[in-house]
Amino acid sequence: MLEFLNLKPEAFGLDISDLSLKIAKLKKKKGILSMASFGEAKIPPGIIEEGEIKDKKSLVEIIKESLKKVKGAKLKTNYVVASLPEEKAFLQVIQMPILKEEELKRAVYFEAENYIPLPVAEVYLDFQQVQPLYNHLDHLDILIAALSKKTIDPYMSCLKGAGLIPKALEIESLAIARSLIKNEVSPFPVLLIDFGATRTSFIIFSGYSPRFTSSIPVSSQKFTEAISRDLGVDLIEAEKLKIKYGLGEKYRLKVEGEIKKEIERGIIFEALIPPLTDLIAQIKIHLSYYHTHAHHEHLLPNSKEVEKIFLCGGGANLKGLTDFLSSELKIPVELGNPWINILPEPLKELPELSYEKSLSFTTALGLALREIRDK
Repeated sequence: MLEFLNLKPEAFGLDISDLSLKIAKLKKKKGILSMASFGEAKIPPGIIEEGEIKDKKSLVEIIKESLKKVKGAKLKTNYVVASLPEEKAFLQVIQMPILKEEELKRAVYFEAENYIPLPVAEVYLDFQQVQPLYNHLDHLDILIAALSKKTIDPYMSCLKGAGLIPKALEIESLAIARSLIKNEVSPFPVLLIDFGATRTSFIIFSGYSPRFTSSIPVSSQKFTEAISRDLGVDLIEAEKLKIKYGLGEKYRLKVEGEIKKEIERGIIFEALIPPLTDLIAQIKIHLSYYHTHAHHEHLLPNSKEVEKIFLCGGGANLKGLTDFLSSELKIPVELGNPWINILPEPLKELPELSYEKSLSFTTALGLALREIRDK
């Protein structure tokens, strides 16, 4: 059948952030998924700021050029599943009575006004029913997602200006969860931390859905700036030092009745103490908020507290970060695996895209996974 007669045209995932964009397209052969195409491009500062597009013309040109330079198979489709900025989004799981589909839609839009900080007329609103994990009761769990039209419209304009046809737009946290949560279900709450260049996003996922999301300005770039200030080097050199040494911890075990850890901290670690302290404080604040507000009959009993943390994003590769966070938070912390719902275990990477590199493609892979699973 000719492609233009295909009712479900192929599409690729496009993750657009303040300083970069990522492209990912998956393919399926005999039920087995694999990477078909991927690419990335830097976005100069000022074109997008805190999720708001400031220079549409420049972004359109960057998107066009990045599409030409993808690795792997050439992109033969203009259809795209694109990300929307997490820091501008509102997500909330609300409870609704059991209603017929059309009645539910009207009721959700009416009820959403009680949760969204903007008038419903000024936002794009979507929702989906969340499957209960435990104890089916007499109501529905509904995940509502909303973003300001002033934020979304410029993204739509840029995608169309680059010759693309948006098949779907999705908030980053939903794509990240699809990438990192095995089979997209967790019997206990997990915290997903997307450690990006300009911000860090927190996503608490439990059951079949994100339950809480938030973003803070602590970022990988802030770490680089801290090293630059403390050591008196430029940002380029500071970035090299950050990558090479990371937290620079050296562990030594001493036996004094029990085994203890003695830590030697390097100069890079010392330079990073202020932003690390801020990051830890912010994680604790958000965990405390969730733990004191989370309760729902459709989650498993005694599944209130976060039991594991997964890191993703380019900043997640900082040496020693998982061990440091685990030690400070007293919660197991590990790097997420964005291939967990794509590649057969125990594979974590493809020859053309390493595991470390793929962490920065987590959102793009989640967008691509949404597309391929729709088929």
